[in-house]
Amino acid sequence: MPGRSTLNEPSTRDELLDWDRRHYWHAFTQMAEYEPLVIERATGCRLVDVDGREYLDGASSMWCNVHGHGHPRINAAIRAQLERVAHCTSLGMGCDSAVRLAKRLADLAPGNLDHVFFSSDGSSAVEVALKAAFQYWRQCHGTRPEKTKYIALGEAYHGDTIGSASVGGIARFRGIFEPLLFDVIRAPVPDPRTLGGMLSSATADVSMCDGRKSMPTVATATEGMPPPEAAAEHFLHQLEQLLEEHHEQVAALVIEPLVQFAAGMVMHPAGYLRGVRELTSRYDVLLIADEIATGFGRTGTMFACEQEDVVPDFLCLGKGLTGGYLPMSATLTHDRIYEAFLGDFHEQRTLYHGHTYGGNPLAAAAALASLEVFDEEQTLVKLPAKIERLAEHLCALAEHPHVATTRQRGLIGVLELTPNKATGLPYPAEQRRGWQVCREALRHGVWIRPLGDVLYVAPPLAISIDELDYLMNALAAAIDKET
Repeated sequence: MPGRSTLNEPSTRDELLDWDRRHYWHAFTQMAEYEPLVIERATGCRLVDVDGREYLDGASSMWCNVHGHGHPRINAAIRAQLERVAHCTSLGMGCDSAVRLAKRLADLAPGNLDHVFFSSDGSSAVEVALKAAFQYWRQCHGTRPEKTKYIALGEAYHGDTIGSASVGGIARFRGIFEPLLFDVIRAPVPDPRTLGGMLSSATADVSMCDGRKSMPTVATATEGMPPPEAAAEHFLHQLEQLLEEHHEQVAALVIEPLVQFAAGMVMHPAGYLRGVRELTSRYDVLLIADEIATGFGRTGTMFACEQEDVVPDFLCLGKGLTGGYLPMSATLTHDRIYEAFLGDFHEQRTLYHGHTYGGNPLAAAAALASLEVFDEEQTLVKLPAKIERLAEHLCALAEHPHVATTRQRGLIGVLELTPNKATGLPYPAEQRRGWQVCREALRHGVWIRPLGDVLYVAPPLAISIDELDYLMNALAAAIDKET
């Protein structure tokens, strides 16, 4: 059949580009202006397109790739699993690889999060937590059926399914769907830059470029910046007011620990997460930690919650769970929650939620291999040197006349563009400067994706120092060219 595409009959470059334009509806992409970029293969931290051009994967293929592409350890684990069983349902049974992964995650997670529910993506992991929290209050000892609401942060992003979009707070992602979404009590986004006199994040000491080695988080600062403790106290006071008023109706609070990625890489002040845990415990509200993006080393520790010794009631994982190789997510919880769902069949206490591919054996094998690579290659041990080098580049870029601020958390580097450093105001939105800079970086062999005029790098944790230097130098050259 003319134009037919099969695995055994590779398509031409021109056919692929044409089909990409006409048939492939890309996520979060305006297809009327889409310029095809078709990746044919990848190795390490590099993507290779159908023309043979290489690009450093500066965003970890949307924050999920950990150890690089084509890692032999993970590839071998997937192949070996494929020879045994590719899929079996999680309804009333489970594959041995998924069983082992559940045990591994229970051992790895903070505190006593011993029970693991598998899904296929981050949005679904959050949906599981939302539904389980809702059902818990109807089945727990001393039931509280009036607890039906949720508290979520301003500018939050928790996914795109109806429940996860409801607790999300970014207008462009939820605005048109508002009639479909349930009401949420919205807490202020804990962004210290919104406090009077502050133009940048208060997630670090006064100077980004002093004392970096001791700081997992660095940020630019301006005169008059309050200390992190004061910023945390301010936002926690606002949250407590909401809890005082609404806690009897609130089932759970959902939070992205430490960093709100899609909000523009908003970085919370030190102590805020710890304070949220204390407040939710005091007011008998469950805490859902959405570590879809922050988990598996991205912020410098395996889980972001570890940095403030927080154990949530639900821990949602995804993206880096399989090293970025196959779709899989997980929702972890502890005995208190889990036991509320146990009983005789006729009591109907079961969590009536599930996914066809939940606990998929191939994905579980990839996840187990990825966790083994963390140990074998000492991924977390090697991170501080890379975090320090990223900080050096951000310090240099902070002096650029068209960079308003820079900030960092672990192996996440962020900068914001401005036409006027004195005011720090953004470029007019219609100029799309962030997009132009990213397009220019692509010409230099670096793939990154902007959040408006907020530019960020979040490469695979496996990136080498030389590759990190190349990435940041290419970004600096692109900023010079397009601002």
